[in-house]
Amino acid sequence: MDRREFATLLPALLSAVAVLPERAEAATLSNLESGVFKPGPATPGAVPKRVSKRYALGMLKAGNIRLEIHETTQEVGAPHEPIESHLHSEIWLVREGTVELTVNGKAQRLSAGDMGLCVAGDKHYIQNVGDTPASYFVVTVGPPE
Repeated sequence: MDRREFATLLPALLSAVAVLPERAEAATLSNLESGVFKPGPATPGAVPKRVSKRYALGMLKAGNIRLEIHETTQEVGAPHEPIESHLHSEIWLVREGTVELTVNGKAQRLSAGDMGLCVAGDKHYIQNVGDTPASYFVVTVGPPE
């Protein structure tokens, strides 16, 4: 195969790689319906000194859109999570405390009432930088991972 033949196949290969994992997760998630969602049980995070409660996780009927909503509480001195990027976008709504949201190496402080946004593909993490516990709601919207 020469480079021209490879170049004609490349778009199809990239499409296949991008679509296959999305379909796998989408098939396992149920469609979300309109309604009221109560928090689930508190579960420890993968990083120490963090606890989260999930409100919703599923697919929206209007297309291939995954929605997750959870609330996280970080204790004082909690280490930040690994630096990540996702196919989905994330929104943080700070309920209490002071956190620092670092996106693509730029850190910004948020306090109660503030909102942070990280669009799909940006490298990010969030960390409690205050002297009290911090809690925030996280809304993730985008294609299945």
